[in-house]
Amino acid sequence: MAKYRGLRERVAQWSESGFQLRNASRAPVAALKAVHSADYVDAVLDGSLDAARMRRIGFPWSPYLAERARRTVGGTLAAVDAALDDGVGVNLAGGTHHAHHDRGGGYCVFNDLAVAARQLLDQGRARRVAVIDLDVHHGDGTAAIFADDPTVWTLSVHGERIYPAVKPSSDLDVALPAGIGDETYLAALQPALARTFDQFCPDFVLYQAGADPYEGDQLGQFQLSSMGLARRDRLVFDYCSRSGVPVAVTMGGGYARNIDEIVDIHSNTIRLTRLLLPSLR
Repeated sequence: MAKYRGLRERVAQWSESGFQLRNASRAPVAALKAVHSADYVDAVLDGSLDAARMRRIGFPWSPYLAERARRTVGGTLAAVDAALDDGVGVNLAGGTHHAHHDRGGGYCVFNDLAVAARQLLDQGRARRVAVIDLDVHHGDGTAAIFADDPTVWTLSVHGERIYPAVKPSSDLDVALPAGIGDETYLAALQPALARTFDQFCPDFVLYQAGADPYEGDQLGQFQLSSMGLARRDRLVFDYCSRSGVPVAVTMGGGYARNIDEIVDIHSNTIRLTRLLLPSLR
């Protein structure tokens, strides 16, 4: 959790205009239940979730956990609102892509990406939503939730032999071997983005900008440099900008021993969003 505090402190210190910090509100229960089963949502909120499903999440239940899970989703919903107004919005946390319809997993309670996509579509604020998931781990929950939904495109670029063991098919999966560096990764990413924008033609993008492909990450298996991750972000943002598509960004994973390195990567992602603003306003 230290990286989230450090990232907020970092952003709060920036003096340049263009960034406005807001506290995340709780996601409405109805929005959670539009994606997750009602019994699962209720059990998370009242503390009655069974031990097996709590073990799958990886955290013990507490009122703080339930509150944080709702506000994590609320932060992404706020980022969506900002993106619709300004072209881009960022949740300084979020990206809980391992949460499925009826269960959590991998430290993810509710799937904020799925809730945001569902709300965009149900409220008629988008017709085609692309989830571009560049966390080192496969976006299994998001892929499973939208497996039969033609209005949501799921792209996951991830390690082929890393958590989760079971990887439901996304609309486009790019599974990469351990040890790859900047050039190999970017060479695989570019055609995946081209296919996403050319074939699916999204009118809104949810971008999971995980820091865990980084070479210093303890749980990842890739060897991307911080500069390589910045090039990754720029590539995504360039596609959004050229297509005139608003984008909401979530931070996803990041598990380097040096917390400052994670904060640097995430803050670089946020700074790069400024490139979008002139062309998307």
